[in-house]
Amino acid sequence: MASASAESSSSRSALEDSCISSGDTVLLRLPNGDVKSVKITKDSTVSLGKFGTFLANELIGQTFGVSYEISDKTLTVIPPRTLEEVEETAATNELIDDGLPVQPVTNERIQELKQAGVHVSGIIQKQIEQHANYSLKTEYSKDKYKKRKEAKYSKSFTTIEPTLFNVSEYWFNKDQSRIRDLRIDALAQILNMANIKPGGRYLAVDDASGLLVSGILSRMGGQGRLITLCDIESPPSYPVMTHMNFKTEMVKSVLDSLNWATAQEDYEPVFAPHDLPADQIKSDKQKSRLNKRKAVSDALMAVREDLFAGEFDALLIASEYDPNSIIEALGKYLGGSANVVVHSPYVQIMSDLQATLRWSPEYLSPALSEVWLRKYQVLPGRTHPVMNMSGSGGYILHTIKVYDDPSAVPVTSHRRQQRLKNVAAKSSASGTPMDGIEPPDESDVKPGIVVSAEDLDTIMDAPSSSPDE
Repeated sequence: MASASAESSSSRSALEDSCISSGDTVLLRLPNGDVKSVKITKDSTVSLGKFGTFLANELIGQTFGVSYEISDKTLTVIPPRTLEEVEETAATNELIDDGLPVQPVTNERIQELKQAGVHVSGIIQKQIEQHANYSLKTEYSKDKYKKRKEAKYSKSFTTIEPTLFNVSEYWFNKDQSRIRDLRIDALAQILNMANIKPGGRYLAVDDASGLLVSGILSRMGGQGRLITLCDIESPPSYPVMTHMNFKTEMVKSVLDSLNWATAQEDYEPVFAPHDLPADQIKSDKQKSRLNKRKAVSDALMAVREDLFAGEFDALLIASEYDPNSIIEALGKYLGGSANVVVHSPYVQIMSDLQATLRWSPEYLSPALSEVWLRKYQVLPGRTHPVMNMSGSGGYILHTIKVYDDPSAVPVTSHRRQQRLKNVAAKSSASGTPMDGIEPPDESDVKPGIVVSAEDLDTIMDAPSSSPDE
């Protein structure tokens, strides 16, 4: 019985999350293909310009992904359309005479039809009837013509579910510079490389308007710890998060922010006085104000202590600042085998960072990759790559934090010394001089795999597959 009750509660919670609530920011796809962002507030009116106006209460409680038609500020659900096959014919457009007048329906006539209450499909049919060349078009051209007219005259829209993919695509098309060219496929790779999962502890530096933070929170599911670093005193707003419509308790229990000053261990925050003797508190208002100050100071000190405790599972960076300096400042708080993932739209910055990390004993195998994506239009008989697409989704660097052992020595250097000792011993036993063999020069030995001193004997005693190893 308890199990059935729990399943019923979880299903009801999932249904509520998929419905539109008052206060949500909702994305609407218009007939012309544009996406508009609107805030749904109870008892308010939503205007879509030439596409019509409707009452927000009509959407509250409805699920996402439904299409509506606007009529007199009320919404009517449009049944989902099936994907119809366009019949292939041998017709071509070669007989169309561009100089022949097509006798389109005038704007005055269209307004008269609208005032008479004629549906959009009726207006389009009137235009088709007076189109002189319509019968000469191919089936594909006719289908395109109808869709263009529907996008122009239809008063409808479709609500878009606030998934990470949809929100990321909306922001990339709106202003990709505000999210530092962080495309959805690049974001997916970053989250996978960092191994984001519920219950993890993560550090993030997000100058991509909150897109990176939104991706992390969506995978954490309200479990774990996320600390972001910023360059402002107040917590960052992260505008992308407003379109994700995260529940307050889901974010509040996970996300905290520090600025770069308070993230320094030798920094001493300056707080307004909040500890006063009881005899100096003159009113309840003053007492409430002091309690708020104390709560703010305690929360800040708790976040700092959590940061300085370290052992974070990953560091994710999408910032306008030098990534190497960020890694130097925050790398000491990462645990062993923690992932470091950096995104930037500029290859020179990333190649310099890769070259720097290659010589650092604290980071293993820094790998740099370029993100590339090609979209396809998938329609019956008309599947082909999309002609207009972004050139690049930026560059991603991934490396793993490891603990450095100062007592470790390069294996290549030790093996070279051992080989020379073996040659010298054989030469001494046989009486043959060691012509042409010089002692090893440590400056010429590049650092390779390093091991601790106590493991050297075990490695050297192991059988070798080649005498040159």
